[in-house]
Amino acid sequence: MALSAVSTVVSGAVSGASGEAGRRLSERLYDLLSRGRSGNNSGPTTGGSPHPTLPGTESEQTAAARQLLELSRRSPEFAREVTDWVREAAWLSPRTVPAVAHAASRPQMLPPTTAVFTDRAEVLAWLTGLLDEEERPPGAPVVAVLTGPGGIGKTAAAVHCATALRERFPDGVLFADLKGASAGTALQPSDVLARFLERLGVPRALVPGDEARQRDLYRDCTADRRLAVVLDDAHDDAQVVPLLPASPECLVLVTSRYRPGRLVGEHGARPYPLGPLSAEDAMALVRRVAGRDRPAAPDAVVRAVADGTGGIPLALCTTGAGLAVRHQLTWERVAQRLSGRGQGIQGQDREGTAVREEDRAASVDPVRVVQDAAYAELTPGCAAFYRAIAVWPWPTVTVRTAAHAAGVQEDEARGLLEELARVHLLDEVGEERYRFHDLTRAHAHALAEAEDGHARMAAAVRRVAVAHLRFAAGADFRVMPLRWRLGPAYRGLVLPEHRDRADGRRALDELRAERENLAAVVRAAAHHGFDDLVWQLCEALWGLHLLLGFHAQWIDTHLLGVEAARRHVAQEFGDPRSVGRMWSQLAFGYLGSGRPADAEHALTQARAADRACGHHRGEATAVESLGLLRLKQWEFVAAQACFEEAQEVLRRIGPGEDGRADVPRAMALLAHHIGRAQTRQRQFPAAVTRLNDALAQFRRLPGGGDTYNAGRVYMSLGDAHLDAGDAEQARVCLDEAVTAMTEAGAGLQLADALEARARCHRLSERRAEEAEDLRTAAAHYETNEDDLGLTRVRTRLTELTA
Repeated sequence: MALSAVSTVVSGAVSGASGEAGRRLSERLYDLLSRGRSGNNSGPTTGGSPHPTLPGTESEQTAAARQLLELSRRSPEFAREVTDWVREAAWLSPRTVPAVAHAASRPQMLPPTTAVFTDRAEVLAWLTGLLDEEERPPGAPVVAVLTGPGGIGKTAAAVHCATALRERFPDGVLFADLKGASAGTALQPSDVLARFLERLGVPRALVPGDEARQRDLYRDCTADRRLAVVLDDAHDDAQVVPLLPASPECLVLVTSRYRPGRLVGEHGARPYPLGPLSAEDAMALVRRVAGRDRPAAPDAVVRAVADGTGGIPLALCTTGAGLAVRHQLTWERVAQRLSGRGQGIQGQDREGTAVREEDRAASVDPVRVVQDAAYAELTPGCAAFYRAIAVWPWPTVTVRTAAHAAGVQEDEARGLLEELARVHLLDEVGEERYRFHDLTRAHAHALAEAEDGHARMAAAVRRVAVAHLRFAAGADFRVMPLRWRLGPAYRGLVLPEHRDRADGRRALDELRAERENLAAVVRAAAHHGFDDLVWQLCEALWGLHLLLGFHAQWIDTHLLGVEAARRHVAQEFGDPRSVGRMWSQLAFGYLGSGRPADAEHALTQARAADRACGHHRGEATAVESLGLLRLKQWEFVAAQACFEEAQEVLRRIGPGEDGRADVPRAMALLAHHIGRAQTRQRQFPAAVTRLNDALAQFRRLPGGGDTYNAGRVYMSLGDAHLDAGDAEQARVCLDEAVTAMTEAGAGLQLADALEARARCHRLSERRAEEAEDLRTAAAHYETNEDDLGLTRVRTRLTELTA
């Protein structure tokens, strides 16, 4: 347990994933190990002993755990402290939370089945047989892979079968669209693992940033569960293997256009090639989609339509949808178009001009024939809209995306999206949110290249990127209005005088809902060379990534941002400050992914870039961030030196220079950091003096001061007095912290302050006051949906009343 606690606390503190509770536990571990090294196990030391280093490797963590246990054997008082520390650290462990706090989590992620699903009974029978086999590899889940070309109905078959088998998996169903039609669109396993872990009950703050730890935790969470895991549209085995659960009671159902190799050879996967529907089933499906309102057609004509689609469900559904909504179409006309007789799509395009021979040759593909036929029935305006929204593989097509891609108003875009959905050229996957089948998008994209050309397509991408930058910058400003930022996208943004306290959370939710589209916009802008938009989009994603993580996306987008900023600087109107800014933000992505060496390299690059262009505000930020990294790494002397250097850099900013208005707040933050570093060096008088200075600086800031950060300083003062052994003075400071956080409306920080004050009451044996603070903290954790904090506090309350 001690080793698990050391590992959890160290990894969470370095990445920042475990928040303030993790930081305190890390610092308490430092103090415990420091006291052990001094040979004084009964109280704090005043210096003169070697300082412990952060146990980053597995062997170092093992050694630290052994040291704690050995010291505990020598001193009962030390043993009690270690026991308390281990118990509290357990609540930061993602492995503990799903088993205890979220035992009722039963994810049901399957999309709804289609009402017109037809046949595929043999697939369900095959899967049932696999599950009922008596001789299966021990310890491994059942892995089944439906293979076949695009449009053959793999997704519908997988969802239908998983729904039919749902009762066999009482612990739930996980589903992910892996978007594996191409390597460029395929999701990273890390993104899917993060989503699955949250649905399995792991609090968002405890989802690791790096894929290896996510994979380990996923296996822990699935080891004793009976789950169905549906992985749709896999690009290759490497995308699937990290998502395999650990339990032999699980079913993994994969769909892919590619035959599995490693899955079969190493994981016992059983492939099933999916073919076209039979003639009878194809006729039944197209009739169902066309609807009962259609006048009955002779079987021979319906068979001709079905034969023209090749029995491919995507083609059948598109054809049936056209018949359902375009009453001027007849079964006979559709049959003629699909069979190539008469003046059909094989002879003319939608405006009657001759089709080239190579296009005629391509028409042997039934899906392409059906798509061409559906496209020929669109109005000119809807046809142009169809091409415009396909210029890039957006994860979902929203009204905002569609309107700006096509250069139309949003109301018109809504109507055109609905029209394309009615004829099955788009699928509606959420409220005002649509998605192409990738074959349909490829069809629309090819038409855009032929009819519009690359210049118009690039212009559509730029309009979409500008619109998303405007949206993201506005939302980011609402999330973190006081931070300093770069880029013209923020000019003119102001907050309303009487702002709803929940507005920042709503803005963060808006960014989260558009996260995948925003990442796609960054990639699209980078592909088309819109460097000015790329780095500004990354800047606008800062609040989203800082507060919610998604580290794989964070790193991918900001690597593009660094390169875009470099290229943009070389242009006539490039902003030289942007390079350092991108490097600084990238560093935090690396840090959240558990890659401190990469983070340090990025901050070094940021510092050099800002120094080269004379951007003192940016250089100060890079040096400050390096100091924060040193704090996490227990290098407190080096951290203090960084913070003091950052202060010197800020003092170089003269009146009227860039960042001058932000200097007072930045200096106050640095004073706070220095006080924290001095506390860890056990320089308590100097630390208290510095923290009080920071408090005064925050109070003097324009607009009535910075109440929130003043509250954070009071928290640090409480920590300093506690570490110095003065619980009563710590409680006085935490009283002020509670008042400040209440005034600031910072619910989670208020809960944290109450929990810290409860610890003071515990040390002073005031059980009633401790219980009251814990109950109030629990209410705030619950209101702010922090399940981890809520469970931790409720557990302590139970101990108090036992």
